[in-house]
Amino acid sequence: MKLTLLGTGNTSMLPVYGCDCQACQRAIENSQYRRQKTSALIEHNGKQLLLDANCDDLLQRFPSGSIDRILLTHYHMDHVHGLFDLRWGVGESIPVDGPPDEQGCDDLFKHSGLLDFQTPLAAFEAFTWQDITITPLPMQHSKICFGYCFSYRDLKTGNTKRLAYLTDTIGLPKDTQVWLENRSIDILLIDCNHSPEFNNPNRNHNNLDDAVEIVTAIKPKVTRLIHISHQLECWAMQNPNYFSSEFCLGMDNETFDLGD
Repeated sequence: MKLTLLGTGNTSMLPVYGCDCQACQRAIENSQYRRQKTSALIEHNGKQLLLDANCDDLLQRFPSGSIDRILLTHYHMDHVHGLFDLRWGVGESIPVDGPPDEQGCDDLFKHSGLLDFQTPLAAFEAFTWQDITITPLPMQHSKICFGYCFSYRDLKTGNTKRLAYLTDTIGLPKDTQVWLENRSIDILLIDCNHSPEFNNPNRNHNNLDDAVEIVTAIKPKVTRLIHISHQLECWAMQNPNYFSSEFCLGMDNETFDLGD
């Protein structure tokens, strides 16, 4: 099982349009620091599962027939806008799973086209895809949102490895945190939109202190921060010693392998 971060930025991406901050200037000058909106790709057994559908080049990057399933965290536009173009394609339908949000986004449910929306997932009720156990985990956000834990038994070692993908959220609901604390998490991909000084009580995303609190409780082996703003990127550039190989900002196109 391999997960690739297709994007690690927030809805503004990086560089931010019109911004001349340190982080945006670096991204303009060096493409490796550019960030698309947060989403991911899981590959296993020759199949591909999209985790959210918001790549600007989604239709070009994934030719017809290459997307086997789509798993949505929530129905905010910056996580599903690729579906609005994809739905008008032709060929076999694509199953789409997501949280129990009756409103969805705009008219996606009414005019689904190529998209085959499945019965909504339920919190903590695991299902399988290509021998991977996927457990929906409630997040705390302004719209119904699920994170997901992907569990896979490594055929070489016989050990079960777990990757938790947790975006968008501000902190974690108690039952979600307890569920994660009671399991060994190998890789944690966690929402961290804001730098630590951003403490607006009405925010819908973690700042760095929130993310650290979650990491301290869950104790994953490796953590990557996702849903990153240019403000957090600037803070990280000014405080490089705060981070390590086990805890740092994720990068677009970074990959994680949980075994064959």
